[in-house]
Amino acid sequence: MNVHEFAELSAGHALGALSPSDEQAYLAALAEHPEWAGIADADTETAAALAEGAPPVSPPLGMRAALLRAIAADPGGDAEESPAPAEAFDDDEVDATASVDVETDATVAVGIAPEASVPVEAEPVEPEAVEVELEPEASAPVAPEPREPVSPPTEVVQAIERRNWSRGLFALAASMVLLVGIGWGTGAIANLWRTPPAVTALEQIEAAPDAGVAQTRFEGGTATVHWSESLGKVVLVADGLPTLPADRTFELWYVRGESPISAGTFTADGSAATAQLTGTMQAGDTIAVTVEPAGGAPDGKPSTTPLFAVSTA
Repeated sequence: MNVHEFAELSAGHALGALSPSDEQAYLAALAEHPEWAGIADADTETAAALAEGAPPVSPPLGMRAALLRAIAADPGGDAEESPAPAEAFDDDEVDATASVDVETDATVAVGIAPEASVPVEAEPVEPEAVEVELEPEASAPVAPEPREPVSPPTEVVQAIERRNWSRGLFALAASMVLLVGIGWGTGAIANLWRTPPAVTALEQIEAAPDAGVAQTRFEGGTATVHWSESLGKVVLVADGLPTLPADRTFELWYVRGESPISAGTFTADGSAATAQLTGTMQAGDTIAVTVEPAGGAPDGKPSTTPLFAVSTA
């Protein structure tokens, strides 16, 4: 963990918003790097100052009405009333069943009569069909219509918490507030977000226990190579570079014995540049820079004499 990652965790710790895993990482980093205690102390003091100066915030206007509706709701009342239609249905069903039995008896009685009277007496059996149609209506109260929940479901609450208190978004907001609180301007914050990857890699290398550095001078400037074998990163810092036309660029090389290996291209900001090399450096490599056509050497080999070469042996 580098100092910038620790600063993010320190900001979250000062506001009491770290997850258990981040809190453990914060404490472990602080124990490993006691020199970072000043950052933690500054964040804690700033968070306290912000809390004292924060104006009171009124609750949302609709909160009171929502609470009153929730209190007025009586989930148990509907449940107690729902069996009533079922009981009424049971009485009707008994009556209807009795009527069907009567009609059935009548039919049986008619069956003893002469054949001519059978079609006339068989028609009253129709109430059985009517009883079948009543069954869906009677069963309706068994499945009452769903009621709106009194309180939000758990998954909704969790989603809101994840949205509002996710570590990434909180670290962004907390870091900006703390930086402004300790006197950083908006320009400094903007520069922080525009930090090039090569500069970040250089800071990581300088903090690594196996950091290596080599320097050389060339006509009009100096070139310094920083590397860390454990991180697998190499960064060149050069000053005094010549100005190139639009169709030219600088190209980096690992010179390994007699074989140059391309390590990417870069441009200069004025006469200065910080560039991270691609590929993997081996012990004893020499780092060289040439001027090539835009996009790099066409055949993968240097086409010009190196501006300088830095030995890492």
